[in-house]
Amino acid sequence: MKNVGGIDKILRIAVGVALISLVFIGPKTPWGWVGIIPLATALINFCPLYPLIGFSTAKNKEIKEA
Repeated sequence: MKNVGGIDKILRIAVGVALISLVFIGPKTPWGWVGIIPLATALINFCPLYPLIGFSTAKNKEIKEA
């Protein structure tokens, strides 16, 4: 079931890539690997936290296509 919409997906990808880049450039901290979480949830179009709080950013049309 899809619960991540368009703008949400773009923001998750941007945040994920930015955090992962911290591992290679910048402060070179292993905390940058936390960026895998928003990146993965964007790529699979599903956030496991959203159903727990009853939230979705996907439009009804996007949900029906999934």
